[in-house]
Order: sequence, then structure tokens, then C-alpha cells
Amino acid sequence: MHIAIISSSIRPGRNSHRVGLHFKHFIEERHLAGCDLVDLQEYNFPVFEERLRFMENPSEQILHFADRIAKADGVIVIAPEYNGGYPASLKNIIDLLSSEWKGKPTGIVTVSTGPYGGALLLPSLLFTLWKKGVWVVNARYHVSNVQEAFDENGTPKDPAVTGKRTADFTDQLHWSMEARRKMLEDQ
Repeated sequence: MHIAIISSSIRPGRNSHRVGLHFKHFIEERHLAGCDLVDLQEYNFPVFEERLRFMENPSEQILHFADRIAKADGVIVIAPEYNGGYPASLKNIIDLLSSEWKGKPTGIVTVSTGPYGGALLLPSLLFTLWKKGVWVVNARYHVSNVQEAFDENGTPKDPAVTGKRTADFTDQLHWSMEARRKMLEDQ
């Protein structure tokens, strides 16, 4: 099994990337799955004018990104709250892909520097992912005051509580990935 973790913020000094690092360390240390931290800041994508499937000559960078998502058995989306919504960088890559998202078990992690943990962005992100046919798992993971909850390396301030929450979240994602694998085998 393989999980792609999308770190969607491209802002300088971003805090949500800390949570992506935490999930990567957690999954690798426990040997839960292969893990790929897909950092959108590294891609520096333009605003896409068209979906990948309709592009005549997509760049190698776009094809590389699409391949990383397509090869993943599951996805964790780290979504910071920007003014009650999610970042344009995330919407950009959701709209870019089509078949790569279809039926993909995906867990949503919302993040904010304030007290609500990014909960305000959840309805709009859920709707967008559902429209793309993504299998959004039921588990939710909200991180309030992220700058206090995790250090720059992704180490949680409270490892015991955070570890339990992360285990519960990844267990549900893993269950969904296994269920999808079995469904595809039976086809």
C-alpha cells in the first residue's frame, strides 16, 4: 500500500506543512504503508487552464505530479484554512486531475492558526472532492493553533494524544484502501 500526502500550502512560512511532516514520520515509523509527501510548493504550478486529459503537451512536471497521485492507494490532503476556504493551490490540482482521483480513498486534515482547526473549509472541500468522485473517508483530523501543536519538523507538542488521533485517522484510511483493493480485485 502507498499513501500520497498532499501538502497544499505554497505560502512562505506556512505552518500546515508541519502536519504533513508529522503524518509522513508517523506512517513510515510504524511501517503502515509506503509514503510520499507531495509538496505543492516544490512544483510552483501555474493556474491551469485545462484538465490534464485535454492538454495537448503537458509538461513533465505535470505528468510527474499526476503519476504520484495515480500510483497512490490513498491520499491525505493537508488543507490550511484561508479566510474560511482552502487554498487556490489545492483547488488547482484537484481540477487538473480526473481519473487519478476517481474512487481514491482520501482523508482530509484541516489546519488553522486559530481555534477552529480549519473546520470552516471542510464543506467546500468535501463538495469539490465528491464532484471529482473521490472516496472521502469519514475520519476527520482538525488541527487548531498549528504553530503551537507541531514544531517545524512535524513533532507534536503532545505526542501521546496526537499519536492516538493520528492512528485512528490512518486506521480508517488504511481500511478504505484495503476495501478498495479488494473491490478492484473482484472486478
